[in-house]
Amino acid sequence: MGTQVSEAGRFPRLSGSANANADWMSALCSRLWDVPLHHLSIPGSHDTMTYCLNKKSPISKKESRLLRILAKTLPCITQPLVLKWSVTQELSVTEQLDAGVRYLDLRIAHMLQGSEKNLHFVHMLYTSALVEDTLTEISEWLERHPQEVVILACRNFEGMTPELHEYLVSCIQNIFGDMLCPRGKMPTLRQLWAQGQQVILSYDDECTMNRHRELWPAIPYWWGDRVQPEKLVHYLEHMESCGRPGGLFVAGINLTENLEYILAHPSRSLRKLTLPNLPYLSAWIREQSPGSGPQCTNIIAGDFVGADTFVNDVIRLNEKLLGC
Repeated sequence: MGTQVSEAGRFPRLSGSANANADWMSALCSRLWDVPLHHLSIPGSHDTMTYCLNKKSPISKKESRLLRILAKTLPCITQPLVLKWSVTQELSVTEQLDAGVRYLDLRIAHMLQGSEKNLHFVHMLYTSALVEDTLTEISEWLERHPQEVVILACRNFEGMTPELHEYLVSCIQNIFGDMLCPRGKMPTLRQLWAQGQQVILSYDDECTMNRHRELWPAIPYWWGDRVQPEKLVHYLEHMESCGRPGGLFVAGINLTENLEYILAHPSRSLRKLTLPNLPYLSAWIREQSPGSGPQCTNIIAGDFVGADTFVNDVIRLNEKLLGC
């Protein structure tokens, strides 16, 4: 697959051929159409919506009071610093889907500013994108790719009241309609296609989830919270040794900064931390195997999914299920 130099001029980014994976599920060997989704290898994006953060994005109300005060008194310093450690993706949601990503990490929040039902996404900062618009964009993409299936993980729910949860669920129902696969036994691709269903939507609020059959339970996410890739891999291998969860689950290869690291590297960013380490993390990915075994992987999610060979590496793991 061809690459082009990123805006920073230092790291590779997928070129226009990135949409070569836009229909990878329907292109799988037919023997894999009868494998339950939680036994397939599925690429995902961590903090999917952070590509639309900018220097004017408000600081989340969940961040520390000190950080919010600094953002008001020293915005020219604080906002750029927070921004460069908040952005985890560069591709838009449509570009991510075109690239082959099938798990989207959607962290939803209610902003006090704006309308009563002003739902955005959040990762330290609030995004400019509205939840309803983004779900519509995903639905329109699915209509163009009728045999592709996405797993949407709705979580975080900062500032959400029971009324706002019900409003969000009504939006989900209206936007996706019959595309939603109701909660139950984990389906296969062939079963989903037969029903015209394309969306597994997990909802990390148990009370709301239990009231609606269209919603699935929260999906476990193995988050290492590590700066160094070697320590992240050690964490993931430890989790594998404990045995995989019974249903869908995510192994996150996303590196995570801490305050000590940020202070010691004032000129760095999450992008500069992540991209040089992607080859090492991709090597770990290529050693994994999907399937039903206790140490098998399922969804693998990362940052900056348009860079390196991440998406292709995860998809190609499905070949191991064929025993070739």
